[in-house]
Amino acid sequence: MNIWVFFKPFLNETDQMSDNLLFAPVPQATAEIAGTDVRFPVNRIFCVGRNYMAHAQEMGAPVDKNTMEPFYFIKDARTALIPSGSSIDYPLKSNNYHYEMEFVIAIDKPGFMVAEEEADDIIYGYACGLDMTRRDLQLIAREVGRPWDFGKNFEQSAVLSPIVPRSEVGTIAEGAIELRVNGETKQSSDLNMLIWNVREIIAHLSHFYHLQPGDLIYTGTPEGVGPVVSGDKIEGSVAGVGSIELTIR
Repeated sequence: MNIWVFFKPFLNETDQMSDNLLFAPVPQATAEIAGTDVRFPVNRIFCVGRNYMAHAQEMGAPVDKNTMEPFYFIKDARTALIPSGSSIDYPLKSNNYHYEMEFVIAIDKPGFMVAEEEADDIIYGYACGLDMTRRDLQLIAREVGRPWDFGKNFEQSAVLSPIVPRSEVGTIAEGAIELRVNGETKQSSDLNMLIWNVREIIAHLSHFYHLQPGDLIYTGTPEGVGPVVSGDKIEGSVAGVGSIELTIR
């Protein structure tokens, strides 16, 4: 099915003209592509929850792949996405602000009900990501069965490094993923420890959404998550992808 045919009833070309809008729309979110001035237009940000076993255990919610499926939450690209190297204020309404280092997939082709063996075909490239989390608000929501939005989907909560094209680095399925706070290693694992790997995630997610060019998928964080405070510097890396930095003011 052509994804643009699916979405056409919801699109009105005249609505895209600034002189026909009540007020100026929020600018299109974009991300840097390594080695070029061309930008990657970002559509949606999907995040996979509890996708490393050791992290699931440290969060008190072990995962059984034989009986469970992946689950996801979404961040608003227009307000959450910020580039690596940013300096940001400690967030509002939180006293327990956590880092989560992640491997990110960038999609550049439509995908619906994608077979695992065809998942690589819709991947443009990869990036390092930080899923910054108001952990106290997330845990409050989890305890009462409410959505995680206050804990996860807030301003400047999705940090992204430049995207490296798959055409240049090949398909990445393993390699070290690490994070340091003020030079001290806090997270250290390997992409081969993902409970659901990249192909499985794309195939599964594409049965619930029509994946679109510009979608990003943050694939989950390994164990070692923890708090940061004002003045801290976060540095992370994924082998074959690059590095990421964030400073908390």
